[in-house]
Amino acid sequence: MGKRQVGKYPQSFRQMALERMKDCRSVSALADELGVHRTVLYHWHRQQEEASDASSAWATSPVRELRKQVRDLKRVLAEKTLEVDFFQRCLAKSRGSASEQQRLWRDSIYDQIRELMPMQGS
Repeated sequence: MGKRQVGKYPQSFRQMALERMKDCRSVSALADELGVHRTVLYHWHRQQEEASDASSAWATSPVRELRKQVRDLKRVLAEKTLEVDFFQRCLAKSRGSASEQQRLWRDSIYDQIRELMPMQGS
């Protein structure tokens, strides 16, 4: 990836200056050494902070969290809807059968449920 030139000074120079600014005793002395005005260093520092605040704000955005909750709730709702449909069909089928057929059918449903659900407490 090529180095991006922003304004008069390349981005790599700005990053180096900001790194050195973190550890320096005198920003004015660093500015003189680098050949820039000290207010330029503060301006670059402020720009860097704003950029990092914006990116961290996106990562912890309340909207992002709410969207994740909505996705999770939609998934749970779909699962519960399938369960309700299954049991409604079971109930409708059991109401229209003779007692022996109901018992056989009910036993087969219980067997299917046992296969689908993990054993509790094992």
